[in-house]
Amino acid sequence: MNALREQAIQDVGHARHLLRQMLRVRTLEEKCIELYSAAKIRGFLHVYIGEEAVAVGVLETLAPDDAVVATYREHGHALLRGVSAGVILAEMYGRLEGCCRGRGGSMHLFDAATRFYGGNAIVAGGLPLAVGLALADRMAGRRRVTACFFGEGAVAEGEFHESLNLAALWQLPVLFCCENNLYAMGTALVRSESQTDMALKAAGYEIPAWTVDGMDVLAVEEAARRAVDAVRFGGGPHFLELRTYRFRAHSMFDPELYREKSEVARWMERDPILLLKAALEAAGQLPDEQWAALQADVDGEVAAGVEFAEAGTLEPVKDLTRFVYSERNGAATEGGPAE
Repeated sequence: MNALREQAIQDVGHARHLLRQMLRVRTLEEKCIELYSAAKIRGFLHVYIGEEAVAVGVLETLAPDDAVVATYREHGHALLRGVSAGVILAEMYGRLEGCCRGRGGSMHLFDAATRFYGGNAIVAGGLPLAVGLALADRMAGRRRVTACFFGEGAVAEGEFHESLNLAALWQLPVLFCCENNLYAMGTALVRSESQTDMALKAAGYEIPAWTVDGMDVLAVEEAARRAVDAVRFGGGPHFLELRTYRFRAHSMFDPELYREKSEVARWMERDPILLLKAALEAAGQLPDEQWAALQADVDGEVAAGVEFAEAGTLEPVKDLTRFVYSERNGAATEGGPAE
């Protein structure tokens, strides 16, 4: 808290900006839960509530032409990267106005314009993609960074080890961001990994790695900026273990029988939004009316997003097989397979 308070005093405007960004993600996710409960959006839904400081802190350090690869818990990453709340929600509503024409849904958000490459439903599936993006940048001589987000559950997958090994061998410009929320679905980290220090695992591949308090947005931003600068200017891949916690169940289908309510309550005392808000208030930098105005502004943004999504267009039935089959000679078909 002292570090938060000191940094907040140093740059009040920036601290308020980070607070607003976290609040945008939280408000969007709470609205998604509401819409899902009302059966307006269906399928799988994984929310980011509690982990906002990770995405906000890291993405704040990236340039517009850097790339971002995320997991299926990616609504906040997409929003922060520049995909509007309306387009995100339209995708969940299955509308043509969504970023993937309504075909991807919650777990498969994708937007080439903002260089946001998923939304990947497969655990660890984004890591090889990130390595490929970084390799392309290296071969083209572009000074870019690819930030790859994944949970600690991905560390048990072969793609994790293959990707870190290759990135280290070729010194590729990748920032690996491990969002360690202690549970891979319903399996506690201590029940799946003999070595629970994720940064130590990465260091085994000769990759600079360190652990960060993922509930402190200022600490995340500081660590990410240091790592991004190193990656961008030839330092090779870097690894951040961001220790965080999700306040909600793994998904809307999860009965959450694997952890005690008291554990969740303890972590909620370190809510990243409330920590920064309290630090600003204690320093006299966030009057009540300013906080209320901030909340109203964010609420309005999300409400407008819902309105946009609900006014969206469903895809015509005749087009449902479009993009499923390849098109002959590049010519569009009437929605059926190529002859």
